[in-house]
Amino acid sequence: MKLLTTIFLLFLFSINSGFAQSYLLSNVNIVSLEDDQILRNQSIVIDKGKILKIIPASELIEFAGYQVIDGKGNYVYPGLAEFHSHLPVAQNGTMQLQEEAMWLYLANGVLRVRGMIGHPSHLILKEKVESGEMAGPRLFLSGPSFSGGSVSSADQAAQLVREEKAAGYDHLKLHPGLSMEEFMAISKTAKELDIPFGGHVSLDVGLEVSLENGYKSIEHIDGYLEAMVPDYSKVLEPSIAGPFSMLLVEEADQAKLPRLIEMTLENEVWIAPTLTLYDRFFGSKPAEEYRNIPEMKYMSAAQVESWINAKTPYEERGILTIENVQPHMEFRNQLFLSLHRAGVPMLMASDSPQVFNVPGFSIHNEIKLMSEAGMSNYEILKSGSVNPAAYFEQEDDWGMIKAGLSADFVMVEKNPLEDLNTLKYPILVVMKGKMYDRAELQRQLDKIEANHKR
Repeated sequence: MKLLTTIFLLFLFSINSGFAQSYLLSNVNIVSLEDDQILRNQSIVIDKGKILKIIPASELIEFAGYQVIDGKGNYVYPGLAEFHSHLPVAQNGTMQLQEEAMWLYLANGVLRVRGMIGHPSHLILKEKVESGEMAGPRLFLSGPSFSGGSVSSADQAAQLVREEKAAGYDHLKLHPGLSMEEFMAISKTAKELDIPFGGHVSLDVGLEVSLENGYKSIEHIDGYLEAMVPDYSKVLEPSIAGPFSMLLVEEADQAKLPRLIEMTLENEVWIAPTLTLYDRFFGSKPAEEYRNIPEMKYMSAAQVESWINAKTPYEERGILTIENVQPHMEFRNQLFLSLHRAGVPMLMASDSPQVFNVPGFSIHNEIKLMSEAGMSNYEILKSGSVNPAAYFEQEDDWGMIKAGLSADFVMVEKNPLEDLNTLKYPILVVMKGKMYDRAELQRQLDKIEANHKR
């Protein structure tokens, strides 16, 4: 059957109304991520939000009744992840900031998000996204965090675990400041209720105990540097250690790293590296230089000011000099690469919206830093698709472009296995079969910019 031409009016009507149930995206090159090969000149048959079949573009006769959309030889891949986000909270009865975050993620090809500081309004947001009432990526939610400030005893910690599980959260987030007894109560109860947990490593607990007692993910590669410093009393003194112990890099005993990596692998712990958080928050570039970078136009002036105020004190205290920052960044990059090359699974994560990391846009900063650290394009793409699906044991539902899985993917102009920069410019985003073209994504970005006009 002769290849059908795109019927633009029907295509746009389907995108804007969102009710196209069955269609065929033809003439595309597929980066399925089942392996590192490209399926060239293919057609993806989509029915009720699922990938029904993938066939050569020339074999359309079986699906003659389907609407056909010409992919024009572009590339499709399963999309990206933000697996350490701080989703906005609904304020004054409005979900504006939450809805904006959803569009910022989609406009950057981010199709799955793990929230790591929870709030009851996030559960409402997730329900609206899952029902189709609001556009957005897949959401996986941690509840309010467990920390030295929110936990007062082991019994109370266990009760909080039970409450968050009952409320419907998918994950638990641990912040610093937990005692050993409190941590063990969280670990025991979480295992009993089968809810994953992870986050920062409390200094009184330490990395090794965290690895051995159920942490599913270590955020920010936290705890490794501290575990490598022979004199742990220095780690416990903030004026000596600096933020995230960055001033103790030169004292790290590299001979301890192989055992820590071995323990990470033995306990099947994942890493969410958030390289861009450290690059921007604890890097030597002055805070003021971030005020007017392009993506800041999607944030309120108050938000940007709060980020500047968060970084400035470290600058004023002389901590973020090149002499202090450079060894720390080099150490983190090497630690990241050592863990990755040993087989520790990585999760694409940038900690947005957090200091100078704007939702969606910050993931491209993270990708750039992962690449510069030595990770291959293929493994970077897996960290945003295959790995997040495996983390929540949902590989049979999403994470690749494959028959039977959800139709979640992004179309870009170039082959992302060769050019990561192409990921910044989605032509089409498909989320559970629903299509958002570049014009719609840009319209939403323009609306967000107008909301925060300086």
